Amino acid sequence: MVNYYSADYIFPVTSAPIKNGVVAVDGDGLVTEIYTAIAADKLGLDIKRMQGIIVPGFVNSHCHLELSHLRGRFKREQGLLNFIQQVIANRNAAADNIVQAMQQADEEMYKNGIVAVGDISNQSISKSVKKASRLFYHTYIETLCFKPDDAKEVFRNAIEIKEKFGELSTSIVPHAPYSVCKELFRFIAHFCKTDQNPISIHNQETEEENKLYRYKTGEFIGLYKKLGISLDFFRPQARNSLQSITPLLPPEQRILLVHNIYTNLKDIYFLKRLDKDITWCFCPNANLYIGGRLPKVELFIREGFDITVGTDSLASNDALCILSELKTLHQHFPSLKFADTIVWATLNGARFLKIDDTIGSIEKGKKPGLNLITRTDGMELTAESEVQKLV
Repeated sequence: MVNYYSADYIFPVTSAPIKNGVVAVDGDGLVTEIYTAIAADKLGLDIKRMQGIIVPGFVNSHCHLELSHLRGRFKREQGLLNFIQQVIANRNAAADNIVQAMQQADEEMYKNGIVAVGDISNQSISKSVKKASRLFYHTYIETLCFKPDDAKEVFRNAIEIKEKFGELSTSIVPHAPYSVCKELFRFIAHFCKTDQNPISIHNQETEEENKLYRYKTGEFIGLYKKLGISLDFFRPQARNSLQSITPLLPPEQRILLVHNIYTNLKDIYFLKRLDKDITWCFCPNANLYIGGRLPKVELFIREGFDITVGTDSLASNDALCILSELKTLHQHFPSLKFADTIVWATLNGARFLKIDDTIGSIEKGKKPGLNLITRTDGMELTAESEVQKLV
């Protein structure tokens, strides 16, 4: 059976919005046709007409499903280093509790119109949830090691976790510049020469990261001392963290830089000179939750890079909802247009994960999922906009 959905606007994403357009979707979620209002009227179709904007299913480009059991545990705006210490101290819990929280988070994302997720994992506990999910997951197996002597063992452990995920889509990635030594970067880069291994890395979420790399000063010195990790091996680079670690990232793979709150124009120009496939990911609600600050979004738009959107974790967010992230971006950057940011939230994320042949845009032959955005103002979001999953 084919259902016909119409709204004030259809945003196919790969083409211009269609006023009062109609999308035909079969029982398996396959888009069978897209009609203009005039063409649909001539055919006399049985159309479900709604107010708002119909868009493809969302792609959550950065999530930490494993931390779902930490929802509401941490105070806001405590800063990244305090947040990290809170996560380290509280992330362990009974396996059943962790799995139950992940299942609830997965269902929440589904109801909020998310169809695909790039998820950070430090272990294999999320496998059963992902295997049973109605969402597509790519799992970034995250490695952390700032002690050169331990790099080989940490990488081997990541290989073992990847094997446990079996047929599910995975890659091995570094956590952040402040938590991965050059030796571990080299192991990952060598692995990337023979395997499809898209890279995701937390980037410049705090200015303390830049201080560490530029001068070997700042709060990370005290944190590593508290953790019993010697930094005798580390030498200041006299430049920001992004400029220091990007040459270590594999040129063969796509690279997703996440957060980017303290990325500046010099960092962006540095990247433009490199032959690397770079995409930026913003998680605005988590940025405000942890540090009360957002990246300078206009800089990234102006330089023409692809942008995606993520939620981060329920330890640092009130909800796993991409529409909520977009509303925050539009609130703080009023010049943004929904016709542009919906591309960030759908097609760009799908392209990064190489699943855009199926999802990311409303096109004949795809199964993108359909969301209705209500309480809009013409083709723009409002503070009251809500999402309703249609397909």
